[in-house]
Amino acid sequence: MKMNSQKTISKLEIIKNQISEQEIRAGQKKGSVKLIAVSKTKPMNQIEPVIEEGQSHFGENKVQEAALKWQEFKKKNKTIDLHLLGPLQSNKVKKVFGLFDYIHSLDRNSLAEKISDEAQKKGFCPKIFIQVNTGLEEQKAGIEPEKLNDFIKSIRKSLDLNIVGLMCIPPINDAAETHFKFLKKLADENGLLELSMGMSSDYVAAIKCGATYVRVGTAIFGLRH
Repeated sequence: MKMNSQKTISKLEIIKNQISEQEIRAGQKKGSVKLIAVSKTKPMNQIEPVIEEGQSHFGENKVQEAALKWQEFKKKNKTIDLHLLGPLQSNKVKKVFGLFDYIHSLDRNSLAEKISDEAQKKGFCPKIFIQVNTGLEEQKAGIEPEKLNDFIKSIRKSLDLNIVGLMCIPPINDAAETHFKFLKKLADENGLLELSMGMSSDYVAAIKCGATYVRVGTAIFGLRH
């Protein structure tokens, strides 16, 4: 009996292949788009197989949950980069340092000042994305686009923060590409190179519009309960 030797392709591998294809089509260097596996609500026994496949960037929404899951694990696994994707409360800033390598949700002066103060104490600062509320949704975090330029100027003038790029979450009922292109325009205006945009349903479109970090959870781990 002839054995079927064809390798089973994992969900992660399929996504990485799609990202590589889009990089080529967009004329970008291989590896220029980073995949963040959004592991929020998922236990470590579901996350570890993804790590074993070579995934190193992971995203969490809540500081407390991330600390319980990742604090000890990261001490033994230095290759992991952890991204805070959800809103950050000022009273949780201290807990972010030493745990998260990236913050994707800076959106106000008071939080910027708190992060800057902690960075001065610690002698280092996570890489930071400013979250932009491109759809002007009342229920969603993020700075309003019209206030962004002044916000960035203020940070660059008076605060020592490692601002690397912009992040957005488009409204569910809008064409995502419109918001991705808008975010790219805002980043270009401010000399920012990194764009955190695109999730399981629209990361291919995000890469076409210039995303350098895509945040994919459901397509890797399945639906959240």
